[in-house]
Amino acid sequence: MGKLPWEITEYELLLLTELWQRPSATVPELTEAVYGNTTPALLATVRTLLDRLESKGCVSRDRTKWPHHYMAAMKREELATNRLQATADDLYDGDLAPLLTHLVRSERLTAEDRDNLRKLLDELAGKDRKKRE
Repeated sequence: MGKLPWEITEYELLLLTELWQRPSATVPELTEAVYGNTTPALLATVRTLLDRLESKGCVSRDRTKWPHHYMAAMKREELATNRLQATADDLYDGDLAPLLTHLVRSERLTAEDRDNLRKLLDELAGKDRKKRE
């Protein structure tokens, strides 16, 4: 079995990040964006990476145009959710709470980040109360 969609390489992620920033792109456009030039070897590399991403369901291809246009088929948030859950599975038997607690306690969060988290938690708590009523 192949890699799961969230098990992507660094270079696959670079291509996916480029595709999240635009509606679609061709192999030459992506090659230029990622590598800064379009040598035949780099074009072949990007084509191979896109084929892998397509087989994982991360990108789709419009074959009605030439050259083919590639689009992100997976949202950044979906990939993040899958990768975080995989990390929780590996480190905490699937429990997200300890992973999230660790991330929140890291000193990388700004005061604004913490305020936004509080608002989100309050919002979610309000939704939970409404469901129970």
